[in-house]
Amino acid sequence: MAALVQPLGRLMLALIFILAGVGKVTDLAGTSAYMEAMGVPSALLWPTILLEILGGIAIAIGYKTALAALGLALFSIAAAVLFHSDFSDKMQMILFLKNIAMAGGLLILATSGATAYSLDRKKQQQHFF
Repeated sequence: MAALVQPLGRLMLALIFILAGVGKVTDLAGTSAYMEAMGVPSALLWPTILLEILGGIAIAIGYKTALAALGLALFSIAAAVLFHSDFSDKMQMILFLKNIAMAGGLLILATSGATAYSLDRKKQQQHFF
């Protein structure tokens, strides 16, 4: 069962980051303006895009999973605090809690070791399947 659930779970966690990063690439000006409006320097746009896309891919394929999961967990917490801390707006509160929940899942993943069908496991063992 774990052999099916673990790669699916990694993909599900990764997808939101990959799609968010690609979305930022398709609207650089809008994302930059939004970041500036929230007090975040737009100089962080490309590092954010790279973290989301490359970190998401790393989670999906299980490559350096602990490091990628920790980086994305910290990113999710920072994004929650910086962009979604207006609790008078229910949608912002939901987005805040979504980011915190994702960070929790990523922290669990960061401590779970090499999971099924991952490059981390392949490196540990000769048997990928």
